[in-house]
Amino acid sequence: MSESVAVVRSSRPNFLILAPLCAGLGLAVAWQQGLPPSLFHTLLVFIGAVLAHAAVNLLNEYEDFVSGLDMMTRRTPFSGGSGSLPEIPSAARSVLVAGIGTLALVVAIGLYFLWLRGLPMLVLGATGVLLVITYTRWITRSPLLCLLAPGMGFGPVMVLGSVIALGARLDAMALVCATVAMLLVSELLLINQIPDEEADRKAGRRHLVITLGARSASRLVADLLLASHGLIVLAMLTGVLPLGSALALLTLPPALWITRRLPNAIDHPEDLNRVLGTNVAVLLATLALLILGISL
Repeated sequence: MSESVAVVRSSRPNFLILAPLCAGLGLAVAWQQGLPPSLFHTLLVFIGAVLAHAAVNLLNEYEDFVSGLDMMTRRTPFSGGSGSLPEIPSAARSVLVAGIGTLALVVAIGLYFLWLRGLPMLVLGATGVLLVITYTRWITRSPLLCLLAPGMGFGPVMVLGSVIALGARLDAMALVCATVAMLLVSELLLINQIPDEEADRKAGRRHLVITLGARSASRLVADLLLASHGLIVLAMLTGVLPLGSALALLTLPPALWITRRLPNAIDHPEDLNRVLGTNVAVLLATLALLILGISL
C-alpha cells in the first residue's frame, strides 16, 4: 500500500456520507422556507462539509498513531480507525499534512461565507474549527465533552452553519433538525467507543464508556437514539416539521432492536459488530428520510 493510499484510507471515505447528509438537512430547511439557494453556494456548502469531516478523520488518525493507541485498538468495521498508519508508518507525516491542508480549505470556504453572511458564520465556524483541532488531544479526556462534541460538530455547527451559509434563517425547524443530528451523532460515537474501551483507557482517554462502564453507556445509547425519534414525533405534532417527516420514523423498529440487543452484545464481538452496523444504517437512513420528508 502506497503512502497516498494510506492518506485516502485515513480520511475514512466510507464514513464521509454523514457530512453531506447533515448539510442536506440545512438545504432541506432552506427549500422549505422558500429560499432555494444558488447552485454555487450549495456546492460550496457540501464540499466544505465533506472536507471538514475528512479533516477530523485525518487528524484523529495521526494523533491516534502518534499516541500509540492504534497499536492497542481492536479494530472493527465501525470503530478503531482505518489501520492505515500501523501498516505504513512512513505515511504519518503525509496524513498530518493532508489533515492540516484539508482544514485550511474548510477555513477558506468559511471565510467566504463569513464575508457573505456575517457574524453568525463566525460563531459557528470558529466553534467547528476548535472542535476539529481539540477533539483527539483534549476533548477525549473529558467524558461529557467527549459525548457532546461530535454531535455539536455535525448538528448545530454543520446543520445550522449550512442553513446560514445558504441564506436561510434559523427557525424552529432548523433547530429541530440540528438537534436530531446532534443526538444521533453523539450516540454513534458513544456506541462505537464500546469496543475501544480497554485501548482508550490505556491511552489516557476518559469517555463515558470508561467512566460509567459499557452497560451503563449502552443505556445512554438507547436514550439518545430514542430521543432523536421522539423529537421528530414531537416536532410533527407541534407543526414544526411537516407530516412527511414521518418517513424518518421508519427507522424506529431497527432502533428499538439496537436498544434491546446492545447490552447482551457487549461481550460478544460478532453480535456487537452486527449492532454497530445496524446503528450506522439507522443513523444514515434517519437523516436521509428526514431530508426527503421535509423536502416533499
